[in-house]
Amino acid sequence: MEFQKSPDGGWGWVIVVVSFFTQFLCYGSPLAVGVLYIEWLDAFGEGKGKTAWVGSLASGVGLLASLGCGLLYTATVTITCQYFDSRRGLALGLISTGSSVGLFIYAALQKVLIEFYGLDGCLLIVGALALNILACGSLMRPLQSSDRCFPEKTAPEIVPDTYSMYNEKEKSLEENMNLDRGYGSEDKCNSPLPNSDWTRETCLPKNLTAAAHTKEPEPYKKVVEQTYFCKQLAKRKWQLYRNYCGETVSLFKNKVFSALFIAILLFDIGGFPPSLLMEDVARSSNVMEEDRAMPLISIFGIMTAVGKLLLGILADFKWVNTLYLYVATLIITGLALCAIPLAKSYVTLAILSGILGFLTGNWSIFPYVTTKTVGIDKLAHAYGILMFFAGLGNSLGPPIVGWFYDWTQTYDIAFYFSGFCVLLGGFILLFAALPCWDTCNKRLPKPVPTTFFYKVASNV
Repeated sequence: MEFQKSPDGGWGWVIVVVSFFTQFLCYGSPLAVGVLYIEWLDAFGEGKGKTAWVGSLASGVGLLASLGCGLLYTATVTITCQYFDSRRGLALGLISTGSSVGLFIYAALQKVLIEFYGLDGCLLIVGALALNILACGSLMRPLQSSDRCFPEKTAPEIVPDTYSMYNEKEKSLEENMNLDRGYGSEDKCNSPLPNSDWTRETCLPKNLTAAAHTKEPEPYKKVVEQTYFCKQLAKRKWQLYRNYCGETVSLFKNKVFSALFIAILLFDIGGFPPSLLMEDVARSSNVMEEDRAMPLISIFGIMTAVGKLLLGILADFKWVNTLYLYVATLIITGLALCAIPLAKSYVTLAILSGILGFLTGNWSIFPYVTTKTVGIDKLAHAYGILMFFAGLGNSLGPPIVGWFYDWTQTYDIAFYFSGFCVLLGGFILLFAALPCWDTCNKRLPKPVPTTFFYKVASNV
């Protein structure tokens, strides 16, 4: 399916604004769950690994709220990519800063709400604020495809000619009668059929050959038409399912896309825990709360917004390879995660929080990279697959880090593991994107056959 040419403006800026507020309201609280994580530790009295499941599921997969967040994120990114082409990086950077600004504001807001209304009251108010997403969604108008209009819904009572068995030239009347042979049996005459008031007198004759030369009753005609319509509808849905599976297989045949799905899974396993656990890391490092000029999670959120905007603008330059830019953010993120165990003061933790937040801004160029890898026509399909694995990584990362702490009573091994995961994903994507693979796969040109000329000696 090919869409209309991207307007690069116009109603697209309305899409940018509403997508910004959608991500603000949707992801502000889940990303600032680190504030609630401390409260849950005190309220439940469980280990860090088990308690981390609450925050990870809120931002990953498995809960109703996270399911809605995943659908909203994919929708805002896809529709923005449809409306923008030359300014796609800037547009994606702007809308993705909504979640980062939400992280910064919700981190402070949730602390105030907990002080005044308690943990339960805080969650109720946050849920009420999220209802404003309905107003944002009402302003989103997807671009129509350029080749055809949106199909109209077909009511079962109105069967098109292409679905009506009486217009199928390749089917004989006897084959049509065999579709519903069971209706002519004696035991079926006593039971009413749908959409008709049949009695025993209106049942089909037992001799189908004689019935073929007689005019069928009108109720029978409706039943057979609707039966055939249901069969054709089932065939169409099955064909759509087969096409979807075939497109999915073709996506994974792309080595860059396959490496991208591994990289995003490992990145979320290792890169998401800092946003959830950084406050507890500071408390475990004996950093007093009065020494914290600003919550670490707020610093993380501010720098994420800056990173998303700057990386998005940088991606619009033609001389920038967005795939290599994304790989660079992954590798530096992995190194920064490995440096967290070495930080023992608020200043160093704040610096690392800012670096990690800025690099996490690579979410603004991730849709850009996906579009360049699979094309705009396959973006929604490919991005949905990638977001599923990203949510899976979000769900697994914090519990794994928490279990490492429960096992060793320190976050050192946990963050070494996180850094290794992100570094591994970055190098896998780098090796898959190297141009030398394409050069190796090209067939060498066949050598030109050599022609030899022989001079024949003459006796003359």
